Amino acid sequence: MTNLTLIFEPDSAHDARVYGEGLARALPGHAVVVTSDRTEALARAPEATILVAKAQNVPKELVAAMPQLGWIQALTTGIDPLLALDLPSSVVVTSARGIHGPQMAELTILLMLALYRNFPQMLANQREAKWDRWGQRLLAGKTVVIIGVGTISEALAARCKPFGLKVVGITSRRDVEHFDELQPRERLRDVAGRADFLVLVVPYSPETHHLVDASVLAAMKPGAYLINVARGNVVDEAALIEALQSRRIAGAGLDVFATEPLPPASPLWALDNVIVTPHIGGMSDVYAEQILPVLVHNVRAYIAGDHAAMLNRIDLRNAR
Repeated sequence: MTNLTLIFEPDSAHDARVYGEGLARALPGHAVVVTSDRTEALARAPEATILVAKAQNVPKELVAAMPQLGWIQALTTGIDPLLALDLPSSVVVTSARGIHGPQMAELTILLMLALYRNFPQMLANQREAKWDRWGQRLLAGKTVVIIGVGTISEALAARCKPFGLKVVGITSRRDVEHFDELQPRERLRDVAGRADFLVLVVPYSPETHHLVDASVLAAMKPGAYLINVARGNVVDEAALIEALQSRRIAGAGLDVFATEPLPPASPLWALDNVIVTPHIGGMSDVYAEQILPVLVHNVRAYIAGDHAAMLNRIDLRNAR
């Protein structure tokens, strides 16, 4: 069976070009079709054994049109849309996990600084030509508690250190670079009470659904901020809104929500102690360049029949 890679990238012509040219350079002679057109993707699908696409861009009819499909490389960390397709167990699925550290860490630092220095008010004053000065708070000496310790958290912790932040991780791991302290999840409420910034980067699962609930929010200091760049349902959003409206906590920087896009009627839009960003944490202007080494490695391993060497393999039986 001839391996043909179908790359379906409707969102970015630049990224599509990077993927196609990168595979052509690394694997000359390997057949690759790159398209942003759904009709063309469906037309070429019967020939393809490999599908490369963002999980949310894979329609059911595309998979149905691929009788030879053996592997899907998701260009995203999350693969929930693929699980909904009820793929056969013979199909290998891999993700983009591990490439998002720089952009996720930078967004988190941005939200921390903007909230702590009340930068939204600065911008509002600028629009009104209003000269209003106030003391600027520093991150130095403050404590950031990061729930979930993996590659993203490690990238964030490394960037926190130059600001003089103390970094505490909630994790079962025992030795991670750039962290001052590691605590088990069982101590979440106690540790949350020490946080100036409680940052969520933990993967979403049934075990982490509403991990940050009303009791954790109640344990936080009144001057503390919550930053969520993980998944919306890691937080009990109703409890968070109540805590923000009552000023039980100082504020929040939120990139992810229980329902996305965030509904216009959500109170979060109007709260002056909240910064809302539209789930951009994983995005970057060099996203294709970041994931290309993973893609090339996995294509090489797949066509060599060495599935065990493929990066970020997903066990569909346990993921469902």
